[in-house]
Amino acid sequence: MKKSFFLFYIGVCVAMITSCGVMNGNGGSGGGFNLFTIDQDRELGAQVAFEIDSNSREYPQLDSVSNAKVYKYLYDIRDKILNSGNVDLKDEFKWRLRIIKDDEVLNAFCTPGGYIYVYTGLMKYLDTEDQLAGVLAHEIGHADKRHSTRQMTTMFGIQLLLDVIAGDKVALKQVSGALIGLKFSRNHETEADECSVRYLCPTDYNADGGAGFFEKIEAEGGGKVPAFLSTHPDPGNRIEFFHTKKAELECKGANDYKDQYAAMKALLP
Repeated sequence: MKKSFFLFYIGVCVAMITSCGVMNGNGGSGGGFNLFTIDQDRELGAQVAFEIDSNSREYPQLDSVSNAKVYKYLYDIRDKILNSGNVDLKDEFKWRLRIIKDDEVLNAFCTPGGYIYVYTGLMKYLDTEDQLAGVLAHEIGHADKRHSTRQMTTMFGIQLLLDVIAGDKVALKQVSGALIGLKFSRNHETEADECSVRYLCPTDYNADGGAGFFEKIEAEGGGKVPAFLSTHPDPGNRIEFFHTKKAELECKGANDYKDQYAAMKALLP
C-alpha cells in the first residue's frame, strides 16, 4: 500500500471513528480506538524514556550499579508478573525499570513500550512486597493495554497523529512530551486495577496486593492522597474492587514477603 493512500485511509478511519483503529486482539490493546500501532508504542516509549533519562534535575535516578541489589529485587518482581502468562505484550515491550530518587512522591508510571519508573517515595511508603507487586502490575497493565496511546488518539487532533505516523520527529516529540504527565481516565484505571489482580493471580503473591496502597492511605485519613489520584475512582471503591476481583478469580496466593521488603527498603539511600 502506498504511503499517501495509507495516510488517506487512516484519516478516513479517524474521521468516521470506525473500527479501523487497533482494537482488541493482536497485542493487548484493550477496548477502545487506537490509531497507533504496537511499533509506534515502542517508538513513543523510547522517546519518552530518552526525555526522562536526560532530565536528571527533575527525574534523578538511582544508579543501577551502586544500587544493584535494589534493582535486582525490582526486576525479580517484574519477572514474576511477566511470567504469569497473562501479560499480552510480554515479548513485545522492553519492561525496563528505573528508580527515581524522590522521597516526597508516591508514584510509579510506565510509558508506552514498557519503560517503568518507580519513585523511592512510593517504595518507602509501602510495607510489603505484594503491595509493590500490585502497583507494578497496575502500571504494566497500563502499557499492556496500551492506555497511553489510546488516550492520545482521543486527545490530539487528527493531523498531529497523522504526522506522527508519517514519521514527523517534531510531532513525535510533542506527543511524547504530553505522555510524561498523562493522567488516565477512570475506565483505564479500573482496567489497570483488574490487570493487577489478573497478573498476580497465578503467582504466590496476594493477588489483591495493589489494594494495600489505598488501604494505607485510608488508614491515615487520606492526607497523603497523591494529586494524580484526585480525578480517579474513590480509594474505598478501588479497595473493594481489588478484593472482589481476587475472590472472583479464586486466586490462591497468600505471601506478602514483608521481611524481605523491609530488608530491601533498608538498602535505599
